[in-house]
Amino acid sequence: MNNSDLAQILIRAVEEADSSDRLLDAVQELAAAGIEESVPTLIAALGYNNPGAAVAAVDGLIAIGEVAVPSLLELIDDYNYSARAWAIRALAGIGDVRALDTLLEAAKTDFSLSVRRAAARGLGTLRWQQLPAEKVESVQTQVLEALLLISQDPEWIVRYAAVTSLETLAMSGDNPQSGNAIAVTLPEQASRITNQLQQILDTDADVGVRTRVKFAQQKIQQQQHQEMFAPKRKLEDTEVPEIPHRGGGRR
Repeated sequence: MNNSDLAQILIRAVEEADSSDRLLDAVQELAAAGIEESVPTLIAALGYNNPGAAVAAVDGLIAIGEVAVPSLLELIDDYNYSARAWAIRALAGIGDVRALDTLLEAAKTDFSLSVRRAAARGLGTLRWQQLPAEKVESVQTQVLEALLLISQDPEWIVRYAAVTSLETLAMSGDNPQSGNAIAVTLPEQASRITNQLQQILDTDADVGVRTRVKFAQQKIQQQQHQEMFAPKRKLEDTEVPEIPHRGGGRR
């Protein structure tokens, strides 16, 4: 059985499900298959009144990846707010730069704290390598400005997500999805991240957020330390080994 035949069988099971439990099982099986043809059905599942099925559909769409992005972006303007919220979660998980404007708007203005959280986290997993080289700096600056603002959100869980994304943005190559982040492309902006993290540590009322900031600071400092000593290690590795003196091997 090829993928197309399997997809049709699994899609039919979703469409014919006659109970919440059967719908959940069918969507989970369809999502687990990871077949591109299942994208429209998985997106439709985001609008069902079944949170479990929506979670499974989001996971499936994230696993399928970039090919799901255009259809997800079309859904954003749908009247169904619940489906829109799930779509934003999927876009955040995929990390495609085509979702940048949607994630920025959701992270800054959406009334749902869970949507703002997902969007804020998604801003830290954008795939910078998808952008033309000449646009990386301007887009990263835009994301940085947004995250600095979002890190002051009234809800602690959104601030927590912003801290996580600021950490990712500050670290070059630490996230394989992100490629080179601000530490490489905009080193002069990196201090704004470290300063903001310290300010959050000094002033945030939530212990969970402060603990997450400490972890971020440790990771950033660890990378800076490694980069500082990397040139020295590279030089040592390339030094010419000592040549034994003539006759050194004789007894």
